[in-house]
Amino acid sequence: MGYSTKQSREILNCLEENKNRHLTADEVYNILISKGISVGRTTVYRRLEKLYEETTVRKFKFDESTSACYQLAQSDEKCRNHYHLKCTVCGKLAHAECGFLDELSEHIFKEHNFIVDGEKTMLYGICESCMGKERHDG
Repeated sequence: MGYSTKQSREILNCLEENKNRHLTADEVYNILISKGISVGRTTVYRRLEKLYEETTVRKFKFDESTSACYQLAQSDEKCRNHYHLKCTVCGKLAHAECGFLDELSEHIFKEHNFIVDGEKTMLYGICESCMGKERHDG
């Protein structure tokens, strides 16, 4: 990883503690600040980009209107082969590991001669939490 500072280690620790989540740079910054760790927002952005360049983290940028998300790169291929679910209300991003979606990808390959890149495939909708809020608010 090369040059390392206390702040760099804290950013990496934050990603390790949240390895099953996609975090924006602002979320990493807010987590660190809430723990009393002194770090600049620009430092977080720069360090995440450096970790991405070093392939220590994966970067997800699904559209131009949302911030990039970062996740600690894991060696198991399973983490890469799934669709993502994005809530259009709160912005939550979740993994969708599902046999049916695997079958869909297989169908697309067999019937349409096209390989779906699950790591970059996003399905948009409303998450369970936001659906519950709409039921209570409506």
